[in-house]
Amino acid sequence: MTDAVVVGGGIVGSAVAYHLARDGHGTVLVDRRDPGRATDAGAGILSPPTSSRNASDEWFRLAAPAVQYYPHLVDELRETGVEETGYTQCGLLAVAMDDDAVGTFEEVERRLRERQATMGYPAGGTVTELAPEKAVERVPPLATPERALYYERGARVDGKQFEAALRAAGRTHGLDVRDGAVERLRTAGGTVTGVETTSGELAADTVVLAGGAWSPAFADQLGLDVPVDPVRGQIVHVETEADTGGWPVVTGFGHRYLVPWDGGRVAIGATDEEVGYRADTTVAGVHELLGTARALAPGLDDARVRDLRAGLRPVAADGLPLVGAVPGVDGAFLATGHGATGLQLGPYTGKLVADLLAGRDPEVDLDAYRPGRF
Repeated sequence: MTDAVVVGGGIVGSAVAYHLARDGHGTVLVDRRDPGRATDAGAGILSPPTSSRNASDEWFRLAAPAVQYYPHLVDELRETGVEETGYTQCGLLAVAMDDDAVGTFEEVERRLRERQATMGYPAGGTVTELAPEKAVERVPPLATPERALYYERGARVDGKQFEAALRAAGRTHGLDVRDGAVERLRTAGGTVTGVETTSGELAADTVVLAGGAWSPAFADQLGLDVPVDPVRGQIVHVETEADTGGWPVVTGFGHRYLVPWDGGRVAIGATDEEVGYRADTTVAGVHELLGTARALAPGLDDARVRDLRAGLRPVAADGLPLVGAVPGVDGAFLATGHGATGLQLGPYTGKLVADLLAGRDPEVDLDAYRPGRF
């Protein structure tokens, strides 16, 4: 018998499992390591003020504290002896490359300044407009933009590395991580009693379903609509001789971005494709992404293609995650539907779920994300 079983080991599930174990709950994380998990392919941009999602106030109210939680969590992980998390505050450059993008740029800036005034986030003085030539100085391969904003607290995270850090820290608190698949939930009288896995039964008082794009598989057992669909995002990683470690992230508009990493590596993303559970990289997708690179940063023309990735983002019908208790099934919780922003929202989602299980009032009103809203 264990206190809690977490189903799904991407960044959301690993964050839930870490926070539960940290709080003293006996916790088992069951992960079947599905090919195409969004965590494994995500670019890891952490910047709600400039995100293409920031038009949604409901999303922003969750994303703002989620990204501000990262530095605190990184410090907490280091206190357990986990030093390598893949998190870096590198700054972010949001650019409008042509006249057509200037209108979108100005709308993003308007919302950003309004939220600075009403919410105090982003903090005053952290976002500045740059002259086009100054933007190019920060990222030399960049084409000269029409407009550019620099957000000094923009950050990036390697999803796979952060997931591993959460698990390693969780183990110091007794977290049990098991490879395998959960085939069924077990309930009695409307209350969770555990799960059936490929390795046998696990009795538990609480089950948290964090299966990403595969979460709807449990909808019938929960008696709940879980309208989460897979949306494929392809990303190309290239390698250049330039010293990329000091570059900021570069975002255009419409899911177009460059994420620099140490060692000359740059991730180029991303496609946005409704193709079911096909986690393939394709000729059309790669062609589209390399076109993005040549338009944003023609100075990368000689970069070498090193890696192709595709992840299935779990996108909910209304674009907001499902976080909270399942109505009518005591002990069952959902943590899924984060879409393309799972790396932004995932670690904080873990904290919120742990707060709910402990009977603590979450710092964010979760009504907009309640699983029973559909």
